[in-house]
Amino acid sequence: MAEKEKKGGQAKTWFEGLRTEFRKIIWPDQKTLVKQTVAVVAITAVLGVLIAVFDAAILEGINLLVK
Repeated sequence: MAEKEKKGGQAKTWFEGLRTEFRKIIWPDQKTLVKQTVAVVAITAVLGVLIAVFDAAILEGINLLVK
């Protein structure tokens, strides 16, 4: 029985620590959040296009070698 109480106490302490850490977070304002989101989406799109182009070029090169 003492082990269950000990485990419950550990969980409570862990959640209290988690709450304390969340209070330390400085959340961005909406303007900053929108700018950062747009930047992430734009960079992801550009990298996706670059990877697709490189993939197509490599595939064409392999097809030329195989035929």
